[in-house]
Amino acid sequence: MAFIDETVFHQILHWHKFYDRSSTAAGLVSDGLFHAFSWFATVGGLYLVADLRRKKAFWHRMFWGGKLLGGGAFQLYDGTIQHKLMRIHQIRYEVDIVPYDIIWNGLAIVMIAFGLILIRSAKKDLSGRKVIVNAS
Repeated sequence: MAFIDETVFHQILHWHKFYDRSSTAAGLVSDGLFHAFSWFATVGGLYLVADLRRKKAFWHRMFWGGKLLGGGAFQLYDGTIQHKLMRIHQIRYEVDIVPYDIIWNGLAIVMIAFGLILIRSAKKDLSGRKVIVNAS
């Protein structure tokens, strides 16, 4: 989610920087560090997925449920803690922010709910089956 946030809202739409409480140069540096971190996390996650697939332990519903849960949790944290409490940056500037906040945090809650539903569904389907994971 951080990778999507950085790419869409920071780079393509130019709505805000990761850290808006300083100069434009500081905002650009903060965006670069944020983008590098999110890219490394994405690549690291893909290596973990490849390892699960190699071990034949990859569960699609659990994967997508985890992505939605984690992405929604990040988005809700970003929208509440970073935007409102810490005031590091806002979604947009020079517009009525309320609709953006409602949509941003509302989508986060929807993502969390669907993630939990998928995870619960995956666990329910697998609870009656014997799952063997190769430990090598």
